[in-house]
Amino acid sequence: MSTHQDEVSALELAALLCSRVCHDVISPVGAITNGLEVLEDDDDPEMRTHAMDLITKSAAQASAKLQFARLAFGAAGSAGAELDLGDARAVAEGLMKSEKANLFWTAPHATIGKDFVKLALNMLLIGIAAIPRGGDITLSIVGDDLKKPTISVRSVGQAARVPDETQAFLGGRAADRFLDARAAQPYFTGLVARELKLAIAAQMDGEDFVIEAKPAA
Repeated sequence: MSTHQDEVSALELAALLCSRVCHDVISPVGAITNGLEVLEDDDDPEMRTHAMDLITKSAAQASAKLQFARLAFGAAGSAGAELDLGDARAVAEGLMKSEKANLFWTAPHATIGKDFVKLALNMLLIGIAAIPRGGDITLSIVGDDLKKPTISVRSVGQAARVPDETQAFLGGRAADRFLDARAAQPYFTGLVARELKLAIAAQMDGEDFVIEAKPAA
């Protein structure tokens, strides 16, 4: 895994992450638009029922993705703020309703620094990417002192693997590697971990994918 840290400019990273969020929500928003067009142009009761079902499901999906993005990429809360892990779990579970994998959340009932929540949710995205055919994902947050927790995500599923973008960019960007909107997310994950003084690594554990961030020695 690359460990050469050729940092991306704040402007470039912001643009890439905005592209990532737009990519994630454009599909459900487009489905809402299609459903509204059916309601406007079609009087068939069955088609209108199908359109309303499409609009309802797509609106819920878009809302879940935006709520997730707000915590994973945004500036939720003030500087130094803490977030409730119960709220983070609810946001993660909302996102997983539109994914092929099942989420198992293991964390105490507590509040932790918002950037640790940001890191955990970004690690979850990498865990999802590691099992594109679906499976089970366990996200754990542990530690006697939750001011410096250990965060891990284990993905179990058919053909689990370390995603190429994670392999290339979690440790930073090599000068000869091109960073696009897809790769910006694992790059950002590594950046957040380093800011928190956590050592982060992604690897295979037998047939399972594991990404872990823990206090640096």
